[in-house]
Amino acid sequence: MARMPSAERRRQLTEAAIRAMTRDGVARTTTRSIAAEAGVSLSVFHYCFDSKQALLESVITAITDEYITVVREAIQPKATLRETVRAGFRAYWDHVAAHPGTHLLTYELTQYAMRQPGFEHLARRQYEVYSETYTGLLEELRGSVEFELRIPLPALARYLVAMTDGLTLNLLVLGDDKAAAEILDTMTEHVAALVTHDG
Repeated sequence: MARMPSAERRRQLTEAAIRAMTRDGVARTTTRSIAAEAGVSLSVFHYCFDSKQALLESVITAITDEYITVVREAIQPKATLRETVRAGFRAYWDHVAAHPGTHLLTYELTQYAMRQPGFEHLARRQYEVYSETYTGLLEELRGSVEFELRIPLPALARYLVAMTDGLTLNLLVLGDDKAAAEILDTMTEHVAALVTHDG
């Protein structure tokens, strides 16, 4: 087996875990099956991750990082702040529609962590990452578009997490893209109403 830097090996195992968990479910995915999915020995897995908790945290981070990249590329300043916000929501939504299995996995990870003694902190960390993500994106946007928030940034970030979380689950369950588009427009109007902007 070719030697690979540990960071690259961890990425390989994380991607294998995402594939396996999306296909088989979190509870049925074992460290052995992840190693097999990645084409490495079980000892390589344990060299890279000292626990399943560490692996799950890596999975959550990897999935969230992918969302961040998609949304960050979409929220480049448009003609108006409303258009910019709408573009960000739309990019995220398109990702949900294109990758429903991965998004379903995020809910399964939350449920799994909440029900496994000693894993509860992973669910909390998952939602902290979501809030941190929105906080970072809003700060980046404020760096290129001048606006003032009507509510504290942490509160807005948590509000956005709650809205997109519910909207995502709604699509996964009902599969109604037309209704989702209408909700996206409503969300955009809500967010626009929470800022003061001259442009």
